[in-house]
Amino acid sequence: MSVGAGLVCAGAAAWMMSGPDTGARRARLLFASGGAPVVVGPPPWERAFVRLRRLPAEWWSVAVGALLAVLGASVLPLLAGAVGVPVLRRVRLARQARQARDRRGEAVIALCGALAGEVRAGRQPGEALLHAARDSGGLGEAQAAVLAAARFGGDVPGALADAARQPGAEGLSGLSACWGVAVDRGAGLAAGLDRLEAALRAERDQRADLQAQLAGARSTAVLLAGLPVLGLLLGTALGARPLHVLLHTGAGLACLVVGGVLEGAGLWWALRIVRGAEAA
Repeated sequence: MSVGAGLVCAGAAAWMMSGPDTGARRARLLFASGGAPVVVGPPPWERAFVRLRRLPAEWWSVAVGALLAVLGASVLPLLAGAVGVPVLRRVRLARQARQARDRRGEAVIALCGALAGEVRAGRQPGEALLHAARDSGGLGEAQAAVLAAARFGGDVPGALADAARQPGAEGLSGLSACWGVAVDRGAGLAAGLDRLEAALRAERDQRADLQAQLAGARSTAVLLAGLPVLGLLLGTALGARPLHVLLHTGAGLACLVVGGVLEGAGLWWALRIVRGAEAA
C-alpha cells in the first residue's frame, strides 16, 4: 500500500508540473520577449520518459530486477535482471528475423504475380522483371544484382538463385528455374509463374495454419511459466513475505536456484517442441 501511495503521489506531482504551470511559463516567456515566438521544449521528465520508451524491450528486465532488489533488500534480483538482458535480446532479434522472413516471402509471391501480369501485357522478360521488381520489392538485398543482370543481358537465373539464399526468399529459386526454361526452351513464362505463385501461396497458407494451431501450445507454456510469479504475488498479499524467504534464507535460496533451473529447462523444452513442429 505504501508503494502504491507513493506512485500515486508521484503521478499527481508530475501532472501538476505539466499542467497550468507549463502554460504560465510559456506565457511569461512570450511577453518577456516582446511578442516574439519562443520555442519551449517539453519538461525534463517528459524527455526522460520518451528516452525510456525508446529503449529496447530487454532493458525492462534490469528495471524489474532493480524493483525486486529494492523490495527484497537483495542484489540478487538485479543480477538476474542483468543476466536476462542478452537472453531477451536474442529472443527479440529472433522475432524480428522471423518477421523479416515472412515479409520477404510475401514480397516474393507479389513479385511472381506482378511479373506474370507484365509478361501477359506484352513486355519482354527483362523489362517485365525491371517493372515488377520496382513495384514489389521481393528481391531484397540482391535486387541491384538481379536488376543489373536483367537490364544488361546478364545471368538472370544465376542472380535469382543467389537472391534465393536469403531467408524467406526461397521461392526465387523456382523463379530462376522458370526463367531458365522460358528463355532457353521457349516455354511460356507466365504460365510457369502462375503455377509457382499458386504453390507459394499454398505453402504460406499451410505455414500460417500450422502456426495458428501451435499458438495454443506456445501460450500454454508461457502461462505455466508465469504461475510462480502469481504465487509470489499471492504470498505477498497474504503477508507471507516470500521475497524475504527466497532471498535471505538458505532453504529459500536453494528453492530459488532449483526452481529457476527447472523453470528455464521446462520453458526451453516446451518451446523446442513447438519449434520442431514448425520446422517439420
